[in-house]
Amino acid sequence: MIDIHCHILPSIDDGAASLTESLMMAREAQKQGIRKIVATPHHQNGKFINTRDQILGIVDYMNGKLRSENIQVEILPGQETRIYGDILEDLEKKEILTLNGNSRYILIDFPENHIPYYTTQLFFDMQIAGYTPIIAQPERNRELFVNPDKLYRLVRNGALIQVKAGSVVGRGGKGIRSFVEQMLRSNLVHFIASDAHNGKKRNYLMREAFQEIKRINGSVYGHQLIENSEAIITGQPIHKHIPERMASKNILGFYSRLPKSK
Repeated sequence: MIDIHCHILPSIDDGAASLTESLMMAREAQKQGIRKIVATPHHQNGKFINTRDQILGIVDYMNGKLRSENIQVEILPGQETRIYGDILEDLEKKEILTLNGNSRYILIDFPENHIPYYTTQLFFDMQIAGYTPIIAQPERNRELFVNPDKLYRLVRNGALIQVKAGSVVGRGGKGIRSFVEQMLRSNLVHFIASDAHNGKKRNYLMREAFQEIKRINGSVYGHQLIENSEAIITGQPIHKHIPERMASKNILGFYSRLPKSK
């Protein structure tokens, strides 16, 4: 199993605070059956700037430590980049890392309260240039939560969606769990990832999430989501089903209980 969204690199964002914690996270990933982790430190989110060269250096260092500790997990480079207008320009200048460093997939983080007005045009331009945006955890964005038709349109136009494992199993609350279940039933989910930040409260929960997905959408769908994460690394096609509009019934009732931060 491959985790495409994880804050395992030590001391560079709000994830692992030390090498010791990074190694603890890697050991826990191994127990979960995760063999490859795309490290996705925050970038350009107003708090953290983690450059391509910095990340590549720390990934090499971490893989050396994992080998010396006999931990059977490999770290791959990536970023969780907050959306901004010059992303495409910076991609072309090799200042932004795609997932695995050599794919054409970019993990995009939205502000928690809204979707920037230029998102549709930017995503179109990115796709024309050969890149595919993967929206990280849209279930935690308030605008999409209230108006899920915007999420449907982004997917219909070619964006892919990564949902957090903890959201699937209810760790984000009943409202988010209900929203995610509707996303799954509407073919709006392409990846499940952990967004793990440490070995305690913000952990992997990948096995638990896939068990729940099998209950909701069946084992074939769950297996396809696992294969999609592998496809980013191997360059194989992504499994995609025709997206459907989500029913907005019962969503507004949960809006006030959304978490205030990621």
